[in-house]
Amino acid sequence: MPKAKRTIAVMAAGIIALSVWNSRPTEGAAVPTLDTIRVGIFMNTSNYSLNTATASFSSAGSLKVGVRLPSGVVPLFATGAGDTIRFAMDNYSPLLFETADYMKALNALKRLKALGASGMMTAVTASGGKTYQISEGSYATAGDAGAAGDKWMKDATIAGIAGKSAKAGIIGPLHLETGLKFTSQGEASAAAQKLSAAGIEAYAAMKQSGTAAGAYTVLIGAESDAAALGAVKAVAQQADAGLTLSQTDAKSSYILIRDDYTTAESASKPPVPLYSVPVAGTKVWVETKDASGVKLAERYNRSYRGSFEVSGLNNKMAVINEVPFEQYVYAVVGAEMPASWPAEALKAQAVAARSYALYQGFGFQIAHVVDTTLSQAYGGIGSEKPASTAAVDATKGEVAMYGGKVINTVFSSSAGGFTADAQEIWGSSVDYLKSVQSPDSSSENGLFKWYRVVLANNQVGYIREDLVEDTGQKSAGGQAVLRVKGDSTKVRAIPLAQDSTEVVATVGKGALVVQLEKVTQSNEMSWVRGTYSAAELLKLTQGKLSKAIGGPIKTLEISKQGPSGRPTEIEANGQPISVKTPDAFRSAFGGLPSTLFTIDETARVTIAGSGSATSERPADGGAMYVIGADGQKQELKASNYFILNGGGQVRAATKDPEFRFVGSGNGHGVGLSQYGARGLANLGYDYKYIMQYYYKDAKIVKE
Repeated sequence: MPKAKRTIAVMAAGIIALSVWNSRPTEGAAVPTLDTIRVGIFMNTSNYSLNTATASFSSAGSLKVGVRLPSGVVPLFATGAGDTIRFAMDNYSPLLFETADYMKALNALKRLKALGASGMMTAVTASGGKTYQISEGSYATAGDAGAAGDKWMKDATIAGIAGKSAKAGIIGPLHLETGLKFTSQGEASAAAQKLSAAGIEAYAAMKQSGTAAGAYTVLIGAESDAAALGAVKAVAQQADAGLTLSQTDAKSSYILIRDDYTTAESASKPPVPLYSVPVAGTKVWVETKDASGVKLAERYNRSYRGSFEVSGLNNKMAVINEVPFEQYVYAVVGAEMPASWPAEALKAQAVAARSYALYQGFGFQIAHVVDTTLSQAYGGIGSEKPASTAAVDATKGEVAMYGGKVINTVFSSSAGGFTADAQEIWGSSVDYLKSVQSPDSSSENGLFKWYRVVLANNQVGYIREDLVEDTGQKSAGGQAVLRVKGDSTKVRAIPLAQDSTEVVATVGKGALVVQLEKVTQSNEMSWVRGTYSAAELLKLTQGKLSKAIGGPIKTLEISKQGPSGRPTEIEANGQPISVKTPDAFRSAFGGLPSTLFTIDETARVTIAGSGSATSERPADGGAMYVIGADGQKQELKASNYFILNGGGQVRAATKDPEFRFVGSGNGHGVGLSQYGARGLANLGYDYKYIMQYYYKDAKIVKE
């Protein structure tokens, strides 16, 4: 692949001689600080959407729960040590059916989970015993919930459990206040059960108003419209004329309490309390003093430092982890870089992670960052490692600045030998994000080599080096002939042994194959993707381009490149592919590891004819003829064939257009390369030097 010409001096000891940056940012500028950072775990915003219907919290110690107000947190209650509590939005949900049969309800719940739905099992207790309710998800409107209910009831298994004539109802957020007041949840639950026994749908609830501590009460109904709520009110007043009922005040915070059996192992197990939070206004606060932190079941059972805020945002649940800033950096560095790497690389990662987070501001409406690589990987306490924590402590408060401002210290796993200029990835130039050479090759240490081979039936694929042996023979074109060593040896589409890797063929012991090339197993430094047929490649691009590619893809070539050799323009059938920024080429072609790649157009061939005439394929779709060793001409009909070029190299070609991507690096490639930082640290450079190498003219500043 052509790259911009670069030179780099080599010292006698073999250490790369790097330029010393002449850093002249504005002096005296304030270093930004942040005491706590808000990390979006689940939320629904214009630039990030990861949703959950419930949030289940637990801790080895007691959890303290309150309502967060601008003036502070008003306490509501505390759990016992080790107890689990669950939260949901008091929104619209389809009620699929109700039953007194626990196993019947459990089977329906399991089916919903198998279908990928957010099924829930709650229970209402009256004098006749428990009634289990199977509901699903959380929806913004009654119409959405109704449509979801209709969809789930069309499933034959669920319909069979509920009864073929059953129709889904809707649980809604409209309630009636009774005015009853209690000092404990137990008293409120007993009062709700008494009303339920009289035929009144009642729930224990907490009410918090102003800055006063929460009190327990009873709410009646969970309806989806005013008419249904009016009907419930009439039934309640007929059953108990002494009840004073009014619709819940939107200015007050109500948290409705249900008995949740979604995670119970049997009907005899005690339920988990499910707290339904209004979709607007109320912010629930969950914290613990226990060193083990707060565990969130829905996020891989991870435990987190700091506290959690649960609220409604854009009609979905928002779960925010608010954590001391430096403790957040502990988890980021532990998640982003192996703790076994050199200390100076870990320190560079710490400064980059801290600077990146400060640069973001409130990048996600109510959160500074999210916990995925859209921001930085953040796995909570489980990500922390002693070595990475030491690197954070050693650089505490240090950030990278340019021109008196903290910089956007973007980073990626591997630059593949050269970092990218911001212009060639995102279409805009940044003074401190320029292309530099990067020592990223350590990701290849210890990996197997793979042979790209031709089978007896002309199929092409990869076999790992330990599965074949050299016969000492050569093919007619001069290539090594290899012998397969074991039975049922898999020939793969790319040089990587994973369950998801396509198996081209399976060959037996003793089979002979011809070597085309020898490469390193696909990794962060070098990789192969494909081969894709024209139809497969076109399908990969669907919905990912600003303008769809018209017709089948016959040719695909890089027409413009940036300073690092990454494509800034790619043409399909001679027309530029329409993407928002060059980085979008990664997703457009099925999630390529990086944009530092070449394209192997396997059907692209220039054929020399008589005289000076040439023929270009696949533009010329006519029949192709070859002359065999016997001098006889015959039409080439095989899908695969092989060309010996002027340099003596054999190229695998195809009759019809197919495409391979052969590339380097992993990620966008801009800014710090993590493997590059490792390489520089191994060469003896400290973290400040590493940072200033990847972020041109940046200055490392401490508060």
